[in-house]
Amino acid sequence: MVRFIIVTLFPEIFDSFKSESLLRKACEKELISIEMVNIKDFGIGKHKKVDDSPYGGGAGMVLRTEPTINAIRHGETFIAKEKTRKVLLTPQGRLFKQSIAKDLATSGETITLICGRYEGFDERIRNYVDDEISIGEFVMLGGEVAAMAVVESVSRLLPNVIGNIDSLEHETFNDGLLEAAQYTRPSTFEGLNVPDVLMSGNHKAISDWRRNSSLLKTKQRRPDLLAQKEPKTI
Repeated sequence: MVRFIIVTLFPEIFDSFKSESLLRKACEKELISIEMVNIKDFGIGKHKKVDDSPYGGGAGMVLRTEPTINAIRHGETFIAKEKTRKVLLTPQGRLFKQSIAKDLATSGETITLICGRYEGFDERIRNYVDDEISIGEFVMLGGEVAAMAVVESVSRLLPNVIGNIDSLEHETFNDGLLEAAQYTRPSTFEGLNVPDVLMSGNHKAISDWRRNSSLLKTKQRRPDLLAQKEPKTI
């Protein structure tokens, strides 16, 4: 089982996320667990303050160290002596990729995902985490959507979470390429036809077509991925 601990100011955002579709079933089967920690519960003073204006001036508010670190530490009380990887979700982190999802899925560690808000974290919070991850070169209102992306991408790699495990072997990024084009019924729609080879029953020809389709798509849409592969694997 992989355990996720999500540290956030808005745990209610995750209510429907946890209770729908395959994630709900995975939780029921104890393949994963998702625990929530509300940073506001560790806020300072009567009004549970979690942020403050930045030293040196500037726009916006910054998440304070004390409530954030105390929330992270509280999350660790859920896991006894298990290993945990504390991940800060920030646009300054390393770009999240399928290879990172696989690493998290097989690490055997509890994964603590720390969601920011406002203008970001007090820089000192970085001293208390193990990793920083970004889901892209853009800025959102907070890290909650990024946390959902990480939970989904990691969870689906675990045994028995998705129905057809074979689908994991032939999808985008699994071998560093984009997935081949996919088709289903009807075979013809408004003059657009399914390639004959996919209906031929010739498994070798279909496999070759899919490999070529994958390479062509990658060359057209993400040539940077081809540049990262060894020539002998292309």
